[in-house]
Amino acid sequence: MQTRLFALDFDGVICDSALETGLSGWQVASQIWPDMPTQMPEQILSDFRVVRPVMETGFEAILICRLLFEGIATQLLIEDFAKQIEHILLRENLTVADLKKRFGEYRDNWINTDISSWIEMNPLYPGVKEFLQQIPLQQRFIITTKQERFVAEILSANQIDILPQQIYGLDRKLKKPQILEDLQQLHPTAAILFVEDRLPTLLDVIQTPSLSAIKLFFANWGYNTSADKKQALHSPRITTLETPSLHNLTH
Repeated sequence: MQTRLFALDFDGVICDSALETGLSGWQVASQIWPDMPTQMPEQILSDFRVVRPVMETGFEAILICRLLFEGIATQLLIEDFAKQIEHILLRENLTVADLKKRFGEYRDNWINTDISSWIEMNPLYPGVKEFLQQIPLQQRFIITTKQERFVAEILSANQIDILPQQIYGLDRKLKKPQILEDLQQLHPTAAILFVEDRLPTLLDVIQTPSLSAIKLFFANWGYNTSADKKQALHSPRITTLETPSLHNLTH
C-alpha cells in the first residue's frame, strides 16, 4: 500500500490560537502606540475573531488590533485586507521584519514567564489529539506560517510527538506550495494529504501544475468565511472536512 504523508496546517486546523494571537497582537500594538490601553477591550477581541480568517501570519495581528482600535469596520478590513495592511505599514513607517521580531519576542517572554497560561490560550480543536496520535510519527508533517518553536511547545504540552525536521514553519521563509513541492521531491512514491483551513492557500496549490497529485482537504472548523466554505464545496480538487478524524481523510 502507498505510504501516506499527512501535511497539516497548524493554526485553524490543529490549534485554535485566535485568542492568544489577538492578545499578543494587542500587547505589542500597545507598546508601539501608547494611546492604546493595556487591557484589550472585549469588543475588539470579538472583532479580531471575525477578521482572523483573512490573517495569514501572526505579526499581522499587531496591525489588525491597531486598525480595529482606530475604528475600522470589520467588513472593510476583511474585504480590503492586503491594502489596509500595506497602508498602515507605510503610514507608520513599520517593517515586517521588525513586527515579526517584536511578535516573536513577546510570545517568547510570555512562554518563559507563564507557559501554562500561554498553552491554555492555544487549545487544540476537539478530536485533534486523537487524530494526530493515529498518524505514525514518520508520516506527521506540520506546514505553517507560525514560528516552529511555538508549534513544538504546544504539541509537546499536549503530549503529541513530532520530529523537529517535520515542522515547516515561518523560520524557513517558504510559501506552502514550495514546501509541498519539496516534500514531494523527498518522498516521490508517497501520497501527500494536505489539510488547510485557508481557501486561498488551497487555491494556490491548485494553480501549481507540479502539485496536481497532492490530495487537498479543507478544514471548515478553522479560520474561514462562509463564502470560502461555499467555494470549497464547488471545487473538484478539494474535499471538505467537517471534523478532524482519520476516517474522514481516508474514506
